[in-house]
Amino acid sequence: MREANQLVGATLLEVGKHIRPGVTTLQLDEIAEEFICKHGAKPTFKGVPNPFGIDAPFPGSICTSVNDVVVHGIPGNQMVLKEGDIVSVDCGTLLNGYNGDSCYTFSVGEVNPKVRKLLKTTKAALYKGIEQAVAGNHVGDISNAVQQCCEAEGYSVVRELTGHGIGRQMHEDPPIPNYGKCGNGILLKAGMCIAIEPMVAMGDRKIALLPDHWGIITQDHLPSAHFEHTIVIRRGKAEILSTFDGIEQVDV
Repeated sequence: MREANQLVGATLLEVGKHIRPGVTTLQLDEIAEEFICKHGAKPTFKGVPNPFGIDAPFPGSICTSVNDVVVHGIPGNQMVLKEGDIVSVDCGTLLNGYNGDSCYTFSVGEVNPKVRKLLKTTKAALYKGIEQAVAGNHVGDISNAVQQCCEAEGYSVVRELTGHGIGRQMHEDPPIPNYGKCGNGILLKAGMCIAIEPMVAMGDRKIALLPDHWGIITQDHLPSAHFEHTIVIRRGKAEILSTFDGIEQVDV
C-alpha cells in the first residue's frame, strides 16, 4: 500500500511539472500513464465502468477536473489550460495487487486570491480530517473536522461524493463523508486504510452531471477544489501513505 501510494505522489509531482497555460489535459494524462507504466504499475482509473450504467468506461489514466468541475473530469485535447485556471489531478495506481489514490488541485499561472484561499482551506481541511483519523475515533469525527474547517470560511462541502476505504480494491467500505457529527459512523481501528478527500465548492454545494456522464460540476459554476490522501489508521496518529512532497514547490 505504501509503495502504490508513493508512486501516486510521484506521478502527481511529474504531472505538476508540466502544468502551465497552453497545455492540454490530454497531454497531462499521457505523461501520467507513461510514468505509471514505466514504474511497473497500472493506472486504475482507465477503463473503470461508468457508475450510471452507461456504456462509457473512463478513458483516462487520471481525472483532470478544471475550475467548476468537482471530480471525474475526462482528459481531452480540447481542454487547454489557461492562466488563472485550477485543475484537480486525481490519480490511482495498482502496484503488486494494492491500490494507491491521491489528488492535488494545481494552480495554472497566477490565480485569483479568492481561489487560492479556497485551495488553501481545502488542503487544510484534509489535514484536519487526518488529525481525527486515529484508532478509537469514529468516521464522523473525520467528517465533522473537514466540514467545520470549510464552512468556517464560507465554503460548501459536496455531500454526494465521499472518501472511501482502500486496499486490494480502489473503492472499499467504509465511505468517508466530508460532513457529519462527531461520534457518528463506524469505529476506526488500527490498520484500516482509508482515502480522505475533501471536495469543496466556493459557492453552493449543489452539483450536476456533465453530458459525458462522468464529470461532476457545480451548478453555480463557481470553482471547486479537491485534495486527497490515502492513510492508515494508527493509535495516536495516522500514517499518511501518499505524499505531496515536492508538489508545493512545483505548484507556485
